[in-house]
Amino acid sequence: VWHLIAVARGTTSNKRATQAFALSALLGAESLIVNQGVKRIFKRERPTTSGDDRFAVRTPSTSSFPSGHASAAVFAATVLTTLDGKKSAPLWFGLAAVVGTSRAFVRIHHASDVIGGAIVGLLLGLAVRPIVKLLR
Repeated sequence: VWHLIAVARGTTSNKRATQAFALSALLGAESLIVNQGVKRIFKRERPTTSGDDRFAVRTPSTSSFPSGHASAAVFAATVLTTLDGKKSAPLWFGLAAVVGTSRAFVRIHHASDVIGGAIVGLLLGLAVRPIVKLLR
């Protein structure tokens, strides 16, 4: 969803196209750090191996902690709020909350995985804020 948002924003101006490219690149780096780094440290089992049978979700192959989706969502919300200003925070963080909550709802993550992912995403988002501010 975050890459689609970046692409949609990127079609409106050259400045936003640069921001879209940066957001996608930063999301790639965030994913690498979380999925190939942090998750390998914890190796936590998921609540179920295939999620809730009522929902069509793929069977994850990585550790449950932290939630990569929650991390990416809060990371993207932090970057987008940095680009758009504080007034946009309810929109971006509201969407991030929906993404994170959905991961626990479909039983692919424990609630603590989602909270941990949100914290990791926020910390990484705050770490790149000085770079993102240059793109405003």
